[in-house]
Amino acid sequence: MRELKHGKAILGSVCMAAILVWEVYTKLMPQNNHFFDSPSRHHLSGLNLWRNVPQTSWKPCLWWTQSAEPRMAEAGKMNGYIIIECSGGLNQMRRDLCNGIGIARLLNATIVLPRFETSPYWNDTSGFGDIFDADFFLESVHSWVDVLRELPTNLSMRQPVAINCHKVASPFDYVESLLPKLLQHTVIVLRPSASQRSDRYPDSAKRARCHACFRSLRLVRRLQETADTLLERLPHPFVVLHLRFEPDMIAYSRCRYNLSSASMASINRVRGFRQVFGVADEKSWRKKGKCPLTPQETAFILQALNIPASTPIYLAAGSGLLELHKLASTYTQLFQKSDFLHADRLKALKGSRRAAID
Repeated sequence: MRELKHGKAILGSVCMAAILVWEVYTKLMPQNNHFFDSPSRHHLSGLNLWRNVPQTSWKPCLWWTQSAEPRMAEAGKMNGYIIIECSGGLNQMRRDLCNGIGIARLLNATIVLPRFETSPYWNDTSGFGDIFDADFFLESVHSWVDVLRELPTNLSMRQPVAINCHKVASPFDYVESLLPKLLQHTVIVLRPSASQRSDRYPDSAKRARCHACFRSLRLVRRLQETADTLLERLPHPFVVLHLRFEPDMIAYSRCRYNLSSASMASINRVRGFRQVFGVADEKSWRKKGKCPLTPQETAFILQALNIPASTPIYLAAGSGLLELHKLASTYTQLFQKSDFLHADRLKALKGSRRAAID
C-alpha cells in the first residue's frame, strides 16, 4: 500500500508538471502555432515538430554595449585582489565567475583567474584554462576589470582570507560587507552569493558582469572541435534532453525511488551523509519539483507533449545514467557521446569538460 501511495504521488507530480507546461505553452504561444502537432499516420517523420517555429520579437539585451567602455582606475588605486572560487556544475561556476567580475568592478579590485572546484566523484581536476580560452578572456575584459593570471610575486606566498557569501540569502551590500576586508587583507578568496540581485549594482558593475558572461568566454579549441564533431555526426534534426538521473544527483536530492537493486547500489555508493528524506519531507520536496524525473516519467512527459517516438534524442549528461531502458523502450533513437566519439577522446572528457561540450 505504501508503494502504491508513493507511485500515486510520483504520477501526480508528473501530471501536474505536464499540465503546467501545457498551460504555459498554450497561453504564451501564438494560436496558429503547430509546433507540437502530431504527424499523420502515413507520414511519421515528425516534420511538424520542427516546422512553423513561432516568429517572435525576441532581441538580445544589449543595453550594456551602447556606450563606450568604462575606463578602469589607475593600477595604483586598486583596492586589492580577488580570487573567485567557482563551485558546482559548469553553469554554476560560470555564474560565479560573472558575478565575481561585477563585484570586482564594484569594489575596484583586480581579479586573478578563478579557481574551479574539483570533483572527486567525476575524477575531474579541470581548471579555468582547461575549459575556457584564458588569453581571449584576458584580452576581452581589458578596460572593464583588471585581470591577472597569477598574484604578484610579493603576494603569492601570502595565505588569502576566504570569504564565503554563497549561501547568504538576506540582502547585503558588497561595498559595506566586503570592501573593508579587502582593504585590510589585500587578497581575498571569494565565493559569490548565488542569490543576490545584481540589479542593485551601479551600471558600470552590471555592464562588466554582462560583458564577462556574453562576450568574454570562449571554449578552448580542442573542446570546440569535439562539440563540432558531435554536431556533425548527430542525425538532424534532434532534441537535446538533459536527463539528470545519475547516482550523484539522486543521492543529492535525497528523494525516494523504487529502482532496481543495481541502481540502488550505485546510488548508495555515493550517498555519503545524505540519507533519504522521511515520507512527509520527501513528499513536500517532490511537490516543489526537487526530485529528478526518472527516465520513465520523462518519457511520459514527452508523450504528453506529442513528441513522436521516432524523434532522435541526444542525451546531454554525464556517464552513469540509470534506468535508461525505461526511456529507450518508448523513444528508441537515443544518442550519447559514446555513440560518436572514440574511446580515447571520450576518456579525456570528465566533469566540467564533458559539460562544456553540451
